[in-house]
Amino acid sequence: MPRRLVAILRGIQPKQVAQVGERLVNQGIGIIEVPLNSPEPFTSISVLARQFGNDAVIGAGTVLTPGDVRRAAECDSRIIVSPNTDKRVIRETKRLGMDSWPGAITPTECFSALRAGADGVKLFPARLVGPQGAADMRAVLPAGTRLIAVGGVGPEQFPDWISRGIDGFGIGSSLYSPDIPIDMIEERARRIVEAYDLAMMHPSIEVTEP
Repeated sequence: MPRRLVAILRGIQPKQVAQVGERLVNQGIGIIEVPLNSPEPFTSISVLARQFGNDAVIGAGTVLTPGDVRRAAECDSRIIVSPNTDKRVIRETKRLGMDSWPGAITPTECFSALRAGADGVKLFPARLVGPQGAADMRAVLPAGTRLIAVGGVGPEQFPDWISRGIDGFGIGSSLYSPDIPIDMIEERARRIVEAYDLAMMHPSIEVTEP
């Protein structure tokens, strides 16, 4: 299983995606998500899956309908990520053999997602819950439930979240935006991976913000 670090490439264009994908994979990021509100997202997913599918888990994000799940599957997506909990999306994802990571912000939504077959839960937006809120939810969720925090979580906060039971993180604008130079994206990826690895080994250690 790759590091539970999801690179969220919101706004990426197909002409840039291979170059960005290569830099991310080289730095040890093994899960890459292309949100469907990006330009030509299915083309970008296809490019990433074709070039990096053996080295990384490639998937679609901001997936809101079963139809989009099917289109993502046709592009060789392996993971479907949503901002919300929609049982139709979860069930179609599992029917097509992909991992399902719906968004949830309350225990009720988390349990609903898991009952529908979700492989894990994306706490979104995580800033509304905070590390202690995540710990409170972790205490009542089934043992082994996988949780990733997305939205307002940076590498300097990894130790606090991990010590409260979070398994991983989705990283968006602090890693990628269309106007960031490619070398800066690679450097950010390197620092984020280093911070994650350090926090996983020593959750109580503070990490300096990249």
